[in-house]
Amino acid sequence: MTIPHSVRIAALVVLSTAFYGYVGQMVPQNEVHPPAEVVIRADLSTAEMVEVGRGIAEGKGLCRTCHTIGQTGALRFPDLDGVDIRAQTRVPGLSDVEYFAQSLYEPDRFIVPGFNPGMPPINRPPIGLTDQEILCVIAYLQSLGGTPSVTLQTTHQYYGGGAAPGGATAPGGAPAPAAPPVPGNAPGAPPPAPPAKGAVTR
Repeated sequence: MTIPHSVRIAALVVLSTAFYGYVGQMVPQNEVHPPAEVVIRADLSTAEMVEVGRGIAEGKGLCRTCHTIGQTGALRFPDLDGVDIRAQTRVPGLSDVEYFAQSLYEPDRFIVPGFNPGMPPINRPPIGLTDQEILCVIAYLQSLGGTPSVTLQTTHQYYGGGAAPGGATAPGGAPAPAAPPVPGNAPGAPPPAPPAKGAVTR
């Protein structure tokens, strides 16, 4: 008996669909949700900030997408195990808090030897952490090899240092530099009036 060509094609389609459906069910399925909104209470203790920071690093902050903890070998980004010990002396003149702040707000400012730039500033989209969330992440990073010391009142070069008149800030959150004074003008004095039409200037 000859099976019609159209029937054979239909049977092949059904069998192929069933096969790939079966294979698809064998692959582990992970349900992905948008990051949960983080509420930072004003009275968080340092220990609570560490736990909040851990949640941010593993969720909204996307830190664990590239960074590992306790792994060695060919890594894309530096491993964070014991990172606070290294942060205390990584850049001369920067404390661990200042180093972590610089690494989060301006990650390309210092690149750990052996690695390439590639981390985005986490205070800007697409990550867009707030200054308080970043303080919690810093508290968490301090707990990796050190003793957390930051509070929600902690200031650093990117946060809490004041701003230029008008509240302007430079890229990265640092206060914008003030405009240079006009030569021959006293600080704070209004600019000189333009010369009258036809006046001789020298």
